[in-house]
Amino acid sequence: MILFRKFRVLILMVFLVACTMHIMIDLLPKLEKRAAGADSGDGGCQCAHHPAGEAQGWGKQRARSAAEAGWPNKHTLRILQDFSNEPSSNLTSHSLEKNTAAGERAESFGRMRPSAGKAEDHKPLIGDASGGRTVPAHGASGLSALFEHPLYKIDLPTLTDDDTLFNVNTDIRFYPRTTGNQGWHNDDGNEEEEVFSPTGEVTAESYPNWLRFHIGINRYELYSRHSPVLDALLKDLVIQRITSVAMKSGGTQLKLIMTFQNYGQALFKPMKQTREQETPPDFFYFSDFERHNAEIAAFHLDRILDFRRVPPVAGRLVNMTREIRDVTRDKKLWRTFFISPANNVCFYGECSYYCSTEHALCGKPDQIEGSLAAFLPDLNLAKRKTWRNPWRRSYHKRKKAEWEVDPDYCDEVKQTPPYDRGTRLLDIMDMTIFDFLMGNMDRHHYETFEKFGNDTFIIHLDNGRGVRQSTYLRLQLLAKEEYQLSSLMEESLLRDRLSPILIQPHLLAMDRRLRLVLQVLAGCIEKEGYTSVVEEDLEGDSATHRSPGHR
Repeated sequence: MILFRKFRVLILMVFLVACTMHIMIDLLPKLEKRAAGADSGDGGCQCAHHPAGEAQGWGKQRARSAAEAGWPNKHTLRILQDFSNEPSSNLTSHSLEKNTAAGERAESFGRMRPSAGKAEDHKPLIGDASGGRTVPAHGASGLSALFEHPLYKIDLPTLTDDDTLFNVNTDIRFYPRTTGNQGWHNDDGNEEEEVFSPTGEVTAESYPNWLRFHIGINRYELYSRHSPVLDALLKDLVIQRITSVAMKSGGTQLKLIMTFQNYGQALFKPMKQTREQETPPDFFYFSDFERHNAEIAAFHLDRILDFRRVPPVAGRLVNMTREIRDVTRDKKLWRTFFISPANNVCFYGECSYYCSTEHALCGKPDQIEGSLAAFLPDLNLAKRKTWRNPWRRSYHKRKKAEWEVDPDYCDEVKQTPPYDRGTRLLDIMDMTIFDFLMGNMDRHHYETFEKFGNDTFIIHLDNGRGVRQSTYLRLQLLAKEEYQLSSLMEESLLRDRLSPILIQPHLLAMDRRLRLVLQVLAGCIEKEGYTSVVEEDLEGDSATHRSPGHR
């Protein structure tokens, strides 16, 4: 009995010693940081940058950044790694000190790349929105000719306060200096060249581009045809410094929310498949990977079709080490980083599907490309309503959707609000044609801005049946040789940093799908008559969009 008690006391002492050691290990980085700050004279500045410190490897930088951020505050050189085939084992990480050298090699490889702006940098990692590419000079631009066509010069109705998402109150003055970041509204970073109004206040034109984009949203479009803010915002998505990263909650696949130095935000979809990879024909539409290049292509197609319902999207080459792992405060995301057997930086995050070591996202060695879609206004400021797509798929391996088996389904939809009046049904037709051209079979829901009620456009998010006359005429125009859809898409996509976005077979497939759409419409017109299939929206001075409640 006495021996048993002594054994329990011994176990308790071992436990206390272990706890004490863990506490000391946790406190050691903070103590070292304080001592280093006192020696260097930084005065405890959290943002001090020491170029000499960049010579450290991954493990040492992780320990330093952990102490600065306050988590995960382990004084360790361990690299997250997991080669297990069991998904449950992904919840923990293993200590692999032997891979520290591999991590240092990956980090040094990234440092060997010359910085943007140097003469020897023939392909900068961060550049302007065009990535240094220019449209080939084979005569006049096809896009310029397209946008000069009368169909692309139809004016909107005069906007009232009820037609704009935000009513900018000019009596309210906005002072960016009070935010603590004095450079966000000056692209050149020169504080002495800041533009103020004659009375000393900051004008709306000096707002960050993401805010100007939000202010420009109205009942009929996300942005105007020739908005100067659009190109500036696309450039911001490519060059703005990323200050924080977090995983987006929900969804079947991994997406990241990135916040920039100017407080703008974008949704990042990393590359999961190469451009040449095709979805096997036996795959269901709901089990396919989301493609980052499809997001970029969708934005450009939306502009060519003159819908302007897809938020601005740009491609970007992201450094997974500096721009994701080192800036994230999402513990669940950070813990999934590891070094692959090929010495590439990888992570997999958390989501419903495809988030495991078997489906990890790996860089080369730590560079990964992806799409960045500008955020719409916060839901607290501009509420959106989510609608179930009447022609959504069944999302079942054996059952068909009701619209696939019920011949009277369309007539029932047309008698059901909000499809029985206004332009909503025509917007659904636009969206359906758009999705068919893109090959998107996953449009289960859509959204509208709540302020505009039922008389507004459909927002085409997450891009991965009669039609308007304007849509029908534009489709016919894009089928002509001089305005060929594939050529216009190729020219437009050249402006993106990650060009080429689509390979030639994908571009030709869009032409083929466009011909199929026109064939179906021609068959319907022959059977039902032109006026029964094509809705007039160009007559008189009404332009493309009618006043609310017209139909």
